[in-house]
Amino acid sequence: MIFIPISGYGVLKGRAKDKREGQGKSPHFHVLVSDQEKFRIAVNVKSQVEPSTLLYYIDENFDHPILKYLQSLPNGFKNLDCKADGMALDFIRSNLFDTAQMKPLPYNVPGPDNDLNELLQKYVKRSMAMQSSVIYAFGQRWGPEMDKPDDYFDFRPGNGIHDIHMNQGNAPQWKEDDGPWQDGGLIFHFPDENRWVALFTAFQSQCFHTDDVTGHRISEACDVPAADGRVCIVAALVNPVGPDKGLESVIILNITPKPIDLKGWKLVDSEKKKAPLSGILKAGQTMTFSLAGTGITLPNEGGIITLLDNKGLKVHGVSYTAKDAAKEGWTIVF
Repeated sequence: MIFIPISGYGVLKGRAKDKREGQGKSPHFHVLVSDQEKFRIAVNVKSQVEPSTLLYYIDENFDHPILKYLQSLPNGFKNLDCKADGMALDFIRSNLFDTAQMKPLPYNVPGPDNDLNELLQKYVKRSMAMQSSVIYAFGQRWGPEMDKPDDYFDFRPGNGIHDIHMNQGNAPQWKEDDGPWQDGGLIFHFPDENRWVALFTAFQSQCFHTDDVTGHRISEACDVPAADGRVCIVAALVNPVGPDKGLESVIILNITPKPIDLKGWKLVDSEKKKAPLSGILKAGQTMTFSLAGTGITLPNEGGIITLLDNKGLKVHGVSYTAKDAAKEGWTIVF
């Protein structure tokens, strides 16, 4: 089967200039982004299917290898290849955050600071107030619509980006929009605070175990917790003393009260190369795996490490940056 990604997937970079809260039957939170060219970011704040409340995750100190690419981008929209080891987002495969930590949040509830509209207001307002701040929106572009002005901010031509949410594991009626490495999200850079903030959302109807090629839900695994963590990646030697090749290693920990047979399990790097594991990992114990001869690479410039079980389902995943790997011979603890 040939995977066809959603048309026009990419990232928009620019300055937030104005905003509108999401209301109505299919509410979206809207952000006007303007530099040389104007765009509208349309963020879903409610699902069209039950349960209608979206899942969200906010990281106020976001740090991930993709940040090394973002600052050098010019303002405007950039098309992205839907593949690993680049800027494309994948909630499951790029270890952006622990999806098991996502929580439901209504879009519009009486009272202050208690709904998704107000969460978006908080960070967009902060971004608008800081001259040096930049917003990055990942999703699908539409426009330019030469024959009509924008519906919310009245600029012409209409131009924008939507699907700012997980774009795989969809319910059957949106199955055609599935695909790996094409998820949406918002990332704010606040240079004055030396801080990156990331906001990720998903629909409760989506599945967090998906096919590597199509992004379709693995139906029999939808009730399995996302990255259940029964075995955790606890540390890695990424930058050993001397030449790295053959000396890198990963340490995993069995947190359950029972031994686990690792036959068929695999470690996966940012280029989707896989190293088979073996042995019995006793309850509460660690095991160190040398990556010599496996083909896996842990670049010192930053990367990801993922642990898959014998069914190919994600059990745990971590990421590290160039800063984490800067000290030669030091083991990174996750």
